Amino acid sequence: MSNLYSNSIFWIDTDKIKPNPYQPRRDFDEARLQDLSDSIKQYGVLQPLIVSRVEVEKDGGGLMTEYELIAGERRLRAAKLAMVPQVPVVIREGDTAIMKLELAIIENLQREDLNVVDRARAFFRLVTEFKFTHNEVAKKMGRSREYVSNSLRILTLPEEILTGVSEGKVTEGHTRPILMLADHPEEQLVLFKEIVYKKITVREAERLARKIAYDRVRKKEFMPDPEIVELEEEFQEKLGTRVHIDRKELGGQIKIDFFSTEDLRTILDSIQKGATEKKSDELLEKHIENLEPVAPADDRTKEEIKKEDDTDLYNISNFSL
Repeated sequence: MSNLYSNSIFWIDTDKIKPNPYQPRRDFDEARLQDLSDSIKQYGVLQPLIVSRVEVEKDGGGLMTEYELIAGERRLRAAKLAMVPQVPVVIREGDTAIMKLELAIIENLQREDLNVVDRARAFFRLVTEFKFTHNEVAKKMGRSREYVSNSLRILTLPEEILTGVSEGKVTEGHTRPILMLADHPEEQLVLFKEIVYKKITVREAERLARKIAYDRVRKKEFMPDPEIVELEEEFQEKLGTRVHIDRKELGGQIKIDFFSTEDLRTILDSIQKGATEKKSDELLEKHIENLEPVAPADDRTKEEIKKEDDTDLYNISNFSL
């Protein structure tokens, strides 16, 4: 069982404290960090950091004492930003890697500083590196097993969406309807863009996700023309957005989704680029077809040509007689 080192607070050189390798947080709000740094400049670090003592071998031999951060990452970063030479710490002894990870996660959860993606990644480390079950993670965190399992599901989303969630472009609630389209990553990205650009609510996103899923099922039931389906997929891959081909008895319609003027320009550029390449190929082929055969070079002299022509005329005359 880990314990506090004499329950005392020590003042340690800031540059001797190394980051926690088990820190679950990856993103730190720069504005809030600067605010904390300004506060530290004025009032100092009011709450001690929690560290563990580490003995490190020097290059020339002998041992050197360093400190590894367990909790207080924001305070340490802000203190370094404020150029504070020393910070107050509580030293813990006997902590294993798993204990350090638990403490870092719990501290962030208690402060509600951990975003949903970082929290899911922290849970994932507990499951993969330390072989915890979802139920064991739940007990450690004081949460339900369903909460842990749903958090981990978020990590199945495409990286672009995970970045958007981390940056606050969409809420944790918005991830639920996006996850409803788990079998269709391209549809997930389109729905994500709709949420970001159209500022739609979670309920609206759920309605859209159900409609997309329902349309998918209907397409399978009615056995659409495989060629049309293939063309839709090619359009979507080429243009990077959802494309629906509505075929009728005579002709039909092509519906292309977009989310901003920039999207429209990108789609137009893709179409123009494809048309330019095709036209260039057609012109090249037409040019090759229209090329007239070039007669081989004639190296004979004028006298030799005249002599051969006279011979041909003599032969023709004799044949006519």
